Amino acid sequence: MKEFLSRTKPFDLLSEEALNSVVENVKFVRFEHNQTIYHQHKTQITEIDIIINGNFETFVYDINNKKKLPSLLATHEMYGAFSALVNKGKSIHTVSVKKRTEVYKLSIDHFKKLCHDNEAFFQYFLTAFGKEMLSEEYAHYMAYQQNEEEMSGFDKYFSRRIDSVVLRPIIRVGPKTPIYQVAESMNFHKISCIFIEEHNQLIGYVTDITMRDRVVAAQRHSHEPVVNIMDGPITSIPSDTYVYEAILQMFQSKIKYLVVEEGGHQLGVISRNKLLSDQAESPLIFIQSVRHASSIDELKSKWNNVPDVVYQLLTRGVKSELVNQVITSVSDSIVQKVIERAIDDLGEPPAKFVFMALGSEGRKEQTLKTDQDNAIIYEDKANEHREKARAYFLTFAERISEDLNYIGFTFCTGGFMAKNPKWTHSMSHWKRNYNDWIYSSDPEKIMNFSTFFDCRLIYGEHVLIDELKDHILEKLESPSEYFFVQLANNALQYEPPLTFFKTIKTIPKGDLKVFNIKHAMTPLVDLVRVYALKHKIIRTNTGDRLISLKNKGVFTESDYNELMQSYYSLMAMRLKHQAHQIIYDKHEPDNYINPETLTKIEKVTLTQIFKVIESFQVRIKLLFMRQLY
Repeated sequence: MKEFLSRTKPFDLLSEEALNSVVENVKFVRFEHNQTIYHQHKTQITEIDIIINGNFETFVYDINNKKKLPSLLATHEMYGAFSALVNKGKSIHTVSVKKRTEVYKLSIDHFKKLCHDNEAFFQYFLTAFGKEMLSEEYAHYMAYQQNEEEMSGFDKYFSRRIDSVVLRPIIRVGPKTPIYQVAESMNFHKISCIFIEEHNQLIGYVTDITMRDRVVAAQRHSHEPVVNIMDGPITSIPSDTYVYEAILQMFQSKIKYLVVEEGGHQLGVISRNKLLSDQAESPLIFIQSVRHASSIDELKSKWNNVPDVVYQLLTRGVKSELVNQVITSVSDSIVQKVIERAIDDLGEPPAKFVFMALGSEGRKEQTLKTDQDNAIIYEDKANEHREKARAYFLTFAERISEDLNYIGFTFCTGGFMAKNPKWTHSMSHWKRNYNDWIYSSDPEKIMNFSTFFDCRLIYGEHVLIDELKDHILEKLESPSEYFFVQLANNALQYEPPLTFFKTIKTIPKGDLKVFNIKHAMTPLVDLVRVYALKHKIIRTNTGDRLISLKNKGVFTESDYNELMQSYYSLMAMRLKHQAHQIIYDKHEPDNYINPETLTKIEKVTLTQIFKVIESFQVRIKLLFMRQLY
């Protein structure tokens, strides 16, 4: 027995005396084949199992009672340590044996004493658990399990897929069908949306609102072909899309209908109103209400309610990527309403323009401690109209920035907002700005303006933002030899808060010892940005950039999973911390977290995440800092 244990990790790390104590306290147990020995989140673990012969088959059941996270434990492997250390002693998995299996059993009390007396032994399990938490599926399950007793119909909404929703059939008409016949068909089928099909392809659609606005209000003749009034393009989603993903796509694309497909076959159509009406408790109903707000005070009230929505989502295990999307949808809706009000008051703009978000807002990664990061691009005008255009947009920018500040999007302390005349300019001026940054050899300039490479349209003409991004891509073909070096250097400005012994390093803040979670996240944002720009990826969201980098073969599947899970685990912790400060502590949110307020799971995961960041910082030094591009 002793020889067997000495070849079993991490018992091989124990002293002779400690190993002898284990030998004296273990007992031998044999399980017969085909039996379940532990049930997830129900069975209290009283002993650690060390497999001698045979196998443990482990898995979890998700909310739909489907098996997930299957694994097979064999000789020299253990079960029960994670359950004892981080899950209040309840089994994390369901465990079964399919054939005769022999194990040594060690009591939980003796196991915990070994952890207490032997740091290396204890760290082995914490490190192993931290690595498991870098799996998105495992981390999502653990978050769900921690809150299982609080689960309700609200939470099931986040696990439902479109294939569980009743779809309406797709009613089709040809492009030359007269408008009045289309209206008759809509009336006959009792539908509010009908699709236009040509050569077996859906090319557009018509709704009740289309009929009202483009036929009745415009006094068009009802004998005209329907192709003259149709909307488009058609947006399709696969049937295994989550319901919340479908609704967010509808909000962000400003569409009300989605065609559902499976294996290239069109199954039916779903409307936004139908999805929302099925989810009366959903926070996405809240997004809809923001779009219907009619005053600045009402928008301010809606923004003040966002922390409650965020906290509700996070405490139920909803992914932080989704929470970011919810915040972005609310924020974008508020900005769009403010812009529309400004145009109503100031009159139509004298030129095409784009109101764009920068920084975290441009990346769709806003938190609850947010300020304004935005700018305006307007099309170049002839000399006689240039001053008029500039005067309008400066007044326009001032109005928007003031309204947003009142609502709760505070002025940017660095001045990176449209209110600053430096960041409201014509297209030609903006192109010169990017030329200056891309061709510059000044490290301070590149560092200060890297946020402008996270630009995203919120309101205006897509053609302008597309023109700017095409210009950026062209100039990235031959940047300054220092450009990527300095961008990479940005990712090295903040070190992960780890001590020499790989525990969380803190700084004093009043009577507390804290760490700055924003600074911990910044290297991930910066390193992903530099890789993305190096490989001509113009997407701005960190997650989207990672997907593109994986698809291009720049990052392996393992790299991608580690970075994604690391970044969004930190994001979840940051958002939850800020929401708690606003709701319960009744003060302004910040980025300083006291490690003593974290759970064991959070501490273990944090340590592993910081190690991942350290590793990637070393890689970026090797790739970018040793050579000039």
